[in-house]
Amino acid sequence: MQPTPTQSSTHTSAGILMMCVGIACLCVNDALAKTLTVTYSPLQIQFLRNAIALPFTILIAWKMGGGTALRSHRPVAHFMRGALWICATYLFFTSIRYLGLAEATALVFVAPLFITALSALFLREQVGWKRWLAVLVGFIGVLIAVRPGTSTFQTVSLLPVATAFVYALLMLSARWVDPRESVWTLLLYMTGTGAVLSLFLVPFAWTPVRPEDFYLFAAVAIFGTAGMTMMTQAFRLAPAVVVAPLDYSAIIWATALGWLFWNEIPDALTFVGAAVIIASGVFIIWREHRVGN
Repeated sequence: MQPTPTQSSTHTSAGILMMCVGIACLCVNDALAKTLTVTYSPLQIQFLRNAIALPFTILIAWKMGGGTALRSHRPVAHFMRGALWICATYLFFTSIRYLGLAEATALVFVAPLFITALSALFLREQVGWKRWLAVLVGFIGVLIAVRPGTSTFQTVSLLPVATAFVYALLMLSARWVDPRESVWTLLLYMTGTGAVLSLFLVPFAWTPVRPEDFYLFAAVAIFGTAGMTMMTQAFRLAPAVVVAPLDYSAIIWATALGWLFWNEIPDALTFVGAAVIIASGVFIIWREHRVGN
């Protein structure tokens, strides 16, 4: 039975709300991680975040998808995605150790541009000149924000861009997963493989955890898991073209949290670059929706 217009509107509103709250949770997760990077390795933060979150993720996957969500038909695909997840998170946590939260967040927004470019170059998908132009404009926005060749340029500013590239690979790698598997299976195995793989690396970067920091690690796990869960559910309730652009609201939260806790205020060119990147990303989302319909 098709949903009535009223039901569809209710679902869309719920999806918008979940997306906004989910993005806010992930920004709090990033702010907590930035606090922890002063003392701990990004790899250790990631390991403890995944290890603490794993029981909750198992419960969520079982509750939302049933027993089938706990099984995978292609575990190797999840192993590869877990490796990409570790790499992307490590790069981003390292970047926010040295950069302002808003600056790093703005540069990660280049991920949809990488997804479009990689889809055309390696997956042979048809990408028209309008979307290629949006990709070019988006990368101009990166140059505006990063300003290579000037006295304000920092090599570490390239880390969020590298994060976006690996994140794009992670998104595209979802095609390796068996189509019978639900988004809850993807969420579960990404957390689980992230915990297992980082377990073998974290001994080389381990710092004894201070008792007063345990609650921070727990908060990172809670906010990160809650954010991913709500964003996943948002895409189930509302059309992607409606909720996907809301991802860019992260710049508002990142700016507010950076100013509140570290007195970070991005300069004007960083905001200009972010605006250009966001505009090109929103256009690509809108254009893909138009082409897909």
